[in-house]
Formats: sequence, C-alpha cells, structure tokens
Amino acid sequence: MSTSPNADRKFTIIKRKSSPTPVLSPSSTRADLSKNYTGKSSPVTTDDCRIPRNQIMVKASVEKILFVTLIAGLIGLPLFAQAQDKPLKKISWGVTSLSASNWIPWIAKDAKIYEKYGLDVQLILVKGSGQTSAAILGGSLFAAPVALPQLMLADLGGADLINVAHTVPGVQSKLLVKSEIRRPEELKGRKIATSSLGSLGDFLFKYIIRKHGMDPNRDVTWISIGTPSERLQALSSGVVDAADLSYPADAQGERLGFKVLIDARKEVVYPSMSVVTRRKSIVEDRDTVMRMVRSHVEGIAYFKAHKDFSMKVLSKYLRMNDKDLLEGSYEIFKQDFISVPYPIMKGLEATYDYVATSRPEIRGRKPEEFMDPSFIAELDKSGFIKKLYEQK
Repeated sequence: MSTSPNADRKFTIIKRKSSPTPVLSPSSTRADLSKNYTGKSSPVTTDDCRIPRNQIMVKASVEKILFVTLIAGLIGLPLFAQAQDKPLKKISWGVTSLSASNWIPWIAKDAKIYEKYGLDVQLILVKGSGQTSAAILGGSLFAAPVALPQLMLADLGGADLINVAHTVPGVQSKLLVKSEIRRPEELKGRKIATSSLGSLGDFLFKYIIRKHGMDPNRDVTWISIGTPSERLQALSSGVVDAADLSYPADAQGERLGFKVLIDARKEVVYPSMSVVTRRKSIVEDRDTVMRMVRSHVEGIAYFKAHKDFSMKVLSKYLRMNDKDLLEGSYEIFKQDFISVPYPIMKGLEATYDYVATSRPEIRGRKPEEFMDPSFIAELDKSGFIKKLYEQK
C-alpha cells in the first residue's frame, strides 16, 4: 500500500462564518428576503424598499462615467502598449567636424529628442563632405551635412543625394595664418590645412583664393587634417602656414597670436549645415526621414531655450571647459541656427561658379533639383514649429 507524501503532515481546518447568500425563488416573499439578510424576520414596508430618486440618478451617472472610462481604457491600452513596446528605429548621422556648427545633433541626442520620435541615432564622426556623401550612398550613414557643391557634383555623377534642410544661413569659417602673411596673395606657395578634399572649407577657400587671382589647385598646397583642434595644432607647430577654423577654434587661434586673413562669411554667401539623405530613403522610408527632420527642428528650438544644457553638451563633445568660449559659441549660434530651416535656394552663385569649374553643365540645372523642402513645409504649415517656440 503506497503512502501519500502528505500522510505525515497535519492540517488544521479553519471554519469561517459566512454571511448567508440570498436565494431567490418564485415563492420568495419580502419577509423571506428580510430574514435572509438580517437573520430574523422583521416587517418590510413599501417605504423601506423605495430608493430616493436623486440617489438613482447619481448612481446611474456614476455607472455611466465608469463604463465610458473603462471602454476608453480598454481601447487605449493596446495603443499605449504598442507605443511602449515598439523598438526604436536605428539610424546613423554623420558628424562632419568637432565644432559648434554640429551642435544640433548632439542636443537632439543628449536631450533624448531622437528617442521621443522613435529613433536610436548613432553619431559617427566623418571627415568632410567627400567621405560623408560616399558613406550616405554606401548605406553606412542615413543622413548628414554635405556641402552643396559636393552634393551637386555627386548627383551630376549619378548619385541620388537630396538636401531637405539648411541649419545655418552663412558660414563660420575663417582662415587663420602666421603673422608674416598679410594679404591673400601671399598664400602662394604656402600650405593650407582643411578637413578634407570636398569639405566645406575646401570649397570656400579655393573659391575665395580664385577670386584673388590665384589658381587654388596649383598655387597652394592643401593638406587634409581632420578636426579643428588638430588643424590648430598643425598651425602652431609650423606644419602648415594657414588653417581653416571655425568657432571656437578660431578664437583659440587668435589667443595664440595667429591672425584672421580671410573671414569666409564676408566673402561668400553660402548656407551650411544641411540635412542630406538619399532620394531612395525618401521614397522607401519617408516616415523615418520625417522623424529625423522633426527631431532636428525640435533640437534647434531646444537649443535656443536651454542655454546651460546646450553649453554642457558642447563642453562634453568638444572636451572644452573654457566658459568664455562656450558662452561665445552659444551667442553666435543662437543667432545663426534657423528656426524654420527650409533648404536655401537663393544666393547660390558662388556654389554654381565653383561646381562649373569642373562640371559646366551645372549651369543648366536649378537649385530645386537638389533640394526637397516638403518636410520643413509640412512641419511649418501644420503649426508644429510655431508650437515649439510657444512652449519654450
């Protein structure tokens, strides 16, 4: 005979008194019901069974509210759960230089604006527009700033790059030189540091040098040196005679005794810090492009409304703690960053002149062929951008 595993265990049974449950039958009387609930018989009158009208109305109203609330909750719950469970879309953004001009993607990343719009954005440092455009076309970058001349040259060669926004209406690039160089013509035979071939600085200063009567490809030696701080170091050590620098590196250079020979902003009308992606991405995944643009636009508004946070972000990415330079950077770019950043299609003569030196056929192409303003237009007309500045 098998022994139950619980045979040696002792169980204590606790008997609880329970209230009698009313049992209704066709023959139940008021007295029966009264006895069921009270345990003894007592006279029940018509008045005892009456519920005041106002209590009935209140009860009905409460029940209605609870019912509506329950239904709304049941409807909304799957949507809420779906929003919480939906994974972030992973994309990569190219940072073309470690300078304040790249501030907005850093803001959008650290303020979690990208996450707000369902994006997990990896920020990748690349050197210049040439490498950046190749990375976008190769699929390793979803979007990045690309100098407009480089975009045009790439598209004339069969690429499908498209500019959907401009963040800055001008440029913050300056050419700092050794003290003995006093005129642009004295750059002949000298070495100039820029980030890379095809970069914004490469375009700007080649164009300006040509304006001063020199051939930028024969009279000057161009040396590619990645970041502004590295170019400043090359200038300080004598490796080069001049360097393309933007704020705050140009201010640091002036502190060291170097002088500004050319301020590109005064020489060329040129919009910069574009948002460039592929036409293919717009056709196949317009929603992701819109979320990226929306994040960028909100990043600009957030930057303008949060000075201390923005300065901490710049300090983090540039590894710079100089409060004066951080303050100066903020004041400059607070004015420069465009709140409604449509792609800029006017005043592009310098861009066309530069591209025409190698691809004359650019003269027959319109700026609209290289830009898509529909994303900013949608955000603008919907009131999204206006609301950002009303909230801040």
